[in-house]
Formats: sequence, C-alpha cells, structure tokens
Amino acid sequence: MFTMESNGPKLSTKQIELFEQSHKLCLPDSYRRFMLKWNGGWPTPNLFLVFQKQGTSVLNEFASLDDLEDLLDIYEDRLPKGFIPIGDDPGGNVICLATLSPENGSLFFWDHEEETDDPNLRTNVYHLSDSIDEFLEKLYAEEI
Repeated sequence: MFTMESNGPKLSTKQIELFEQSHKLCLPDSYRRFMLKWNGGWPTPNLFLVFQKQGTSVLNEFASLDDLEDLLDIYEDRLPKGFIPIGDDPGGNVICLATLSPENGSLFFWDHEEETDDPNLRTNVYHLSDSIDEFLEKLYAEEI
C-alpha cells in the first residue's frame, strides 16, 4: 500500500499557478494534483526499476514546491530543455518531470554519472513512466 509522509505545507492552486508563471512552465494536471495532495514527501514503498541494465534505485524524496525553486536553479543548465527535477535517489541522480510536448507529464531518471556537456543529447536520461500516477503505482518494497 502506498503512503507518503509530506515534507511541505499544504499548497493552494494559486501557489502552483504562481510557480508556473514565474518559471514559464505548464505542469501536467496529474502532477498538480500530486502537489496539492502532498507537496512532496517521502514515499513508502520507495524502490523503482530504472531499466533492466541500470537496475533498481531508491527514491529519497519528492521535492516540495519550495525545494523545486532551489532545484531549478541548481539544475538549470544540466537537465534537458523542459525537464524539472522533482525527486532524487541516494546516488545524486534526479527524477525529472517533462513539461514540454510530446513528453509532457512523463517521468525520467537523470543519471549524473553519465552527464555530458550538452544536456539535450539525453544520453543519461531514462524513461520511467508516462505520468506521476503511473510512477507511484510502480514503486515497490524490497522483499524480505
């Protein structure tokens, strides 16, 4: 069963709209709903498959709206155009949300160890899901 311990204060639709306007973004509806419900947090379960060759990773946390402000500055010239960092793993890799068509709403794994000088080459980016909802459904716990 999926649970989330929120890490930010409850958001209003207006706060999300102001964030979108200030960053010239259009967040997908599913991500807006996610932020209105939790505003980031620590999920349980928190394991996900990047892809067979890459293996499993651990989702540390989803960023709150306040955290997104800082993360956008940190990764501004490092992520592909239209990608925003919404979470991370213990290895310094980033879970990204695509905000431009045709991938709008899809989540991607950004591998910092394979980073290149041109982020738009996307040689270090791996598709995780077509939406935040699909990604949450794919999270799993380690079997004991």
